This record gives sequence, structure tokens and C-alpha cells, in this order.
Amino acid sequence: MERERRLEEWDKRYLWHPFTQMKDYEAQEPLIVERAEGVYLVDINGRRYIDGVSSLWVNVHGHRHPSIDRAVREQLERVAHSTLLGLSNPPAIELAKRLVEIAPEGLTRVFYSDNGATAVEVALKMAFQYWQHKGERQRTCFISFENAYHGDTLGAVSVGGIDLFHRIFSPLLFPTYRVKAPYCYRCPEGLRYPGCGLACLRALEETLKRHHRECAALIIEPVVQGAAGMIVHPAGFLRRVRELCTEYGVLMIADEVATGFGRTGRMFACEHEGVTPDLMCVAKGITGGYLPLAATLTTEEIYEAFLGEYHEFKTFFHGHTYTGNPLACAAACANLEVFEKERTLERMATKVELLAERLKEFWSLPHVGDVRQKGFMVGVELVADRKTKEPFPPQMKVGQKVILEARRQGVVIRPLGDVIVLMPPLAIPEGELERLVEIVYHAIEKVTATI
Repeated sequence: MERERRLEEWDKRYLWHPFTQMKDYEAQEPLIVERAEGVYLVDINGRRYIDGVSSLWVNVHGHRHPSIDRAVREQLERVAHSTLLGLSNPPAIELAKRLVEIAPEGLTRVFYSDNGATAVEVALKMAFQYWQHKGERQRTCFISFENAYHGDTLGAVSVGGIDLFHRIFSPLLFPTYRVKAPYCYRCPEGLRYPGCGLACLRALEETLKRHHRECAALIIEPVVQGAAGMIVHPAGFLRRVRELCTEYGVLMIADEVATGFGRTGRMFACEHEGVTPDLMCVAKGITGGYLPLAATLTTEEIYEAFLGEYHEFKTFFHGHTYTGNPLACAAACANLEVFEKERTLERMATKVELLAERLKEFWSLPHVGDVRQKGFMVGVELVADRKTKEPFPPQMKVGQKVILEARRQGVVIRPLGDVIVLMPPLAIPEGELERLVEIVYHAIEKVTATI
């Protein structure tokens, strides 16, 4: 017990945790994960927890999957890292080929980076530089959506739309044209889908009409806005966005960092509406939750705009020290092999239906305002008053109380404000999936019963 006590003390003394109010954290008993197996995390005291958010949306096939473990070990026996600046390595090459083969048709080139935000930074800079090479130097702006989240680096924050996260940094950001995004539960137009006729697209179309000649690209989280609270877009919205970008000659960037690699029930969310973006950002699940890696995929047309003689300096002057890291790429190749061999997406379909059926029970809880699901991406929005949709005051910390109660019952989840998020590993067995949902249900029931 001395080791455990010491770790807890050092954790609070030396660490600064991301997206965490440390005043609250220091008052709680920390959960320190020491090992994992399958869909379970195990803390330093031996307690087991279902990993209900896939270790922040990254784990796919469960922890310590033998095939991915083996791929990393075998790569360690060759080389852990070598630069991709002017050199290459087999795992990076093989992974690029596989990504192009499974990506929406028309995406043919892969540029590696380290995480979701850097993949977005790459896409923004590529889109900007593309138009510079094309001679349309006035195209320096971007179109983004309200409630968007694309990462925490300054370029990604500039195209973000969650004031809670982004407003404080506004003096450091470049301006964008921000347009309305669909949020059917809290529709700003007071309309209902499908009778609304996707009225939320009007602002986008008007913005494109007025400003398309100065815009380099539009960026969107396809089908689901994750960090905004698992807001699921109505059918047809993404397809129409693609059509408008094509009509007005603006590049489309799809941020599939959260939605990619099976989270919505398809390998990529763009597949739900047959859309091919001009640039696509992926990360999180790309290595199955093993190592940091990201990629920005783009079309041959965009790639060719950067080709030229050395002295023309058309090179894309961007890179990361660990770009194309062989260990991470080896894990990612193994991850995609497991998808194929274990028929992950096919076997996931019945579990998505089971999850949808079990989520219906949440409507019996009086403080559940909305339940949103796309594949294994789930958001349960808690409200003070279901009739008026009035949210709870932040100082009540309802979402935080729910996840702590779920933790006491053996589940690790994380809220987005008062939206309780579920995003289990795709390989979660049905029994554990039912237990996850049951514990979260009772956690919400217990916390909200005293309000």
C-alpha cells in the first residue's frame, strides 16, 4: 500500500491533467490505471472498470490485443523510429497504401502527423497553400461550424466553435466564417426534422454565395459533432454540404478524427452519405488505441499542385519529428488487419442494435432530455427541466457526479458538460455492453433522484 499511497501523492503534487479542474481533482481519490485487458482497465489497487469511452475514443479491439501487441514487439526488434523527412520506412509505406484502399474513393495521398489537431493543422495549411499555388491568393479564409471541435492547437481552435473551450484564446486566432450547425434537440429555428427542409443549411449557402472567392476550405465533423455533445446531424446534411462546396469551388475538409475507424458503424462517417472530401483528417482509432499517430489524406489534384522544381519552393514546408513513426504505423497496420480478420464492422452491427434498444430505457428518467446515437457514439443529455430543456446550472456539476457514481460501480466514462458520453471499444462483448449501459442508467438515476 505504500507504493499506491506514494503514487497518489505524486500524482496530485506533480501532474497537471488535461481538461481537468485540478482543484476538484485534488479533492478526490485518483484513479491510476496500471494495466488493462480486453475492455477492462485495472487500477493500482486491482479494481477493474469497463472502459466506457475507449480511453478517450481511441481503443478499438480491446486492450492488449495479441495481434497488435505482436506487431509492435516485432517492429521494436527492427527500429523504433527514423525520420520521414526525405527517408521512408516499410510500415509507413504499407499503412499509406492501406489507408488509401479503405478511404472514400478519390483520396490518394497520405501525410502523417501525431494527433487529431495536427492532422487538422496539416489540412488547413495544405488547403491554403494549394490556392496560393493555383494563383488565387485571395483565398485566405475558412468556413467552420458552430459547436465544432477540431483540436487544441491554435489553427484548430480558430476553426472551432465551442466557446467554453475556445473563447479565451480569441485574440490569438485567425477569423473564420462560422455558420450554424444542426442541433435538432435545440434547433435555433424552432423547427423539427424532416419537416424543416434542412433550414440549417441556409446560412452556409448564403455564406458561400457571398464569400466563396475568398475561402480556401470548409471544415466539418461528418455526421457527428463529438465534443459538442455527440450531436448527430440529420440525414442528407453532409451530402448537401459536399454539393455546396463543389458548386462554389471551395475545398471540403472532413475531420474524421473522432468518427473514423468504425465509431459510427462504417469505417468512416463520410461513407454514410457517399461523400468524398478533398481532405480527410484521421487519428484516434488509427492505431487501435496503442500509439499516437494521425494522417491527412488528400486528392491527387491537391498533391500535384505542390509539385515543381526545387527553386520554385512549392514544397509543403510542414512536418513533425515523429511523422510516420514505424512503431505507430506497425500498430496501425495490425489494427486494420484485425478489422478485416475479425470482421469487426460486420459483428458490430448487432451490438449497435442492442445498444439502441437498451438506450430506450433512459427515456424513463425524468432528467434525460435527449438520447443521441450513431453507431457506438452516444450522448445522453441531462437537463433540469425536460419540458423547457433548461440545462442544469454548471455549479451543480451533474455530469461530473454521474461519472463518479458510475466509477464507483465499475465503469469509466467522461461527460461533456451534462452530456454523458458512451463510446465503448468496438469489440466489447454483448454482456459487457449491457452491463455498461445498466451501470450508467443507474448512475444517472441515483444522481438525479436527489435533485
